[in-house]
Parts: sequence; C-alpha cells; structure tokens
Amino acid sequence: MTSTYTTVITDEGKWLVARCVELGVVSQGKTVEQAQKNLKEAVELYIEDAPKTKRQAKRRAPIVTTMSFTHG
Repeated sequence: MTSTYTTVITDEGKWLVARCVELGVVSQGKTVEQAQKNLKEAVELYIEDAPKTKRQAKRRAPIVTTMSFTHG
C-alpha cells in the first residue's frame, strides 16, 4: 500500500527540521535530503508500531495557503 503525506521542512539554525503534518512525526538533518530521508525512516517506524486503529484514524490533509500584508 502506498501512502502520501505532507512534509514541511524548516531551517532551525544548524539543522533542518522535517515534519510529517498528518502524523505529527518529526525528524532532522543537516541537508534537505538527509532531513527527508530521516523523516521517511521515522514515519516508517511510526506506522510499523502504531496500532491499525490509530493509523486508520489519520488526520485529514492540511490546508496550505499563503497570506500577504504590508508593514513598515
């Protein structure tokens, strides 16, 4: 079974922090590629350990949007 999840990667200084939005799983890496790889491993472990009922109750995909404003 193939599942697709939303990933958000933010720069937190020395580390890039990768978050799986739907599952709440977080990992990190020094590069985008490393952060993605580490997050994928963490999600695989999470799914492996999570009871089926918890996995089936997966949260709805987030709504991602932008906003603009003028300041100054």
